Amino acid sequence: MIDQLYRKAVLTVSGQKFVEDLVRSRGWRVAQRFVAGEDAASALRAVRELEGDGILGNLDLLGEFIDSPEQCSAFAERVLSLLDQANAAGIPPYVSVKLSSVGQGQTVNGEDLGLTNARRIVSRAKGYGGFVCLDMEDHTRVDQTLTQFRLLVNEFGNETVGTVLQSYLYRSEADLAALQDLRPNLRIVKGAYLEPPSVAMPDKADVDASYRRLVYAQLRAGHYVNVATHDERLIEDVKHFVLAHGVRRDAFEFQMLYGVRRDLQKELARQGYRVRAYIPYGRDWYPYFSRRIAETPRNALFVLRGMLKG
Repeated sequence: MIDQLYRKAVLTVSGQKFVEDLVRSRGWRVAQRFVAGEDAASALRAVRELEGDGILGNLDLLGEFIDSPEQCSAFAERVLSLLDQANAAGIPPYVSVKLSSVGQGQTVNGEDLGLTNARRIVSRAKGYGGFVCLDMEDHTRVDQTLTQFRLLVNEFGNETVGTVLQSYLYRSEADLAALQDLRPNLRIVKGAYLEPPSVAMPDKADVDASYRRLVYAQLRAGHYVNVATHDERLIEDVKHFVLAHGVRRDAFEFQMLYGVRRDLQKELARQGYRVRAYIPYGRDWYPYFSRRIAETPRNALFVLRGMLKG
């Protein structure tokens, strides 16, 4: 409950315009701990650096709640360019995309623009032997995202497109069961949005228990799972589970955030686990940065110290 109150307080404060203006004016130097840079070239350099430690990359061009169809399609073009640049650099493109940023909820020529642009992105990625993860946003978008995920998997295959389930949502276990016929590639996270208690679990212990159930169900089913957490207790539990159940190490991977627990990422890779870092980049970094601050008071203290130095 304390964690929930802390996250609510931070996200509420960070939503104030004067706070955003202050952080944007003084916080970029600090934000670079969590954001690889403002352009694709910076993000690809970060991938190469991580590869030196045996860590893979998951690239995310930041941008949320873009308003017009023209802006959404322009954003999709930037993602397509990222795929082209990664392939040209010899990096198998692996990207995460928020469907809201490419037009989800806007109808153009009789089809949801988010689906139209996602289809373009997934098709390009498939041609390069890459992968696209459809990021999950707040609870109001879950139904449409899962519906569009199903359409894209049926068209391009589960080896090319995946999505995310958030363990703090009460609905996620039912969603997992409903997706099983797709043999889905899923990224399991706890959840970072400010959600009402009617849809999201307020207690950390319940969220953690739900997280274990989701990951274990995926592993038992033999479907690829991305274990996205920095919680060492959960990581150790997953390691024990796969050992006890004879799960191959190529059936799952650990995913963590760029700039968070690099030491743990390197250690897991050294132990022979597949590890992938979520690498955000772009000028629209403030919403992502705010959610990182809201995850733990340690991040808030790091940011405050950095801004006071600036």
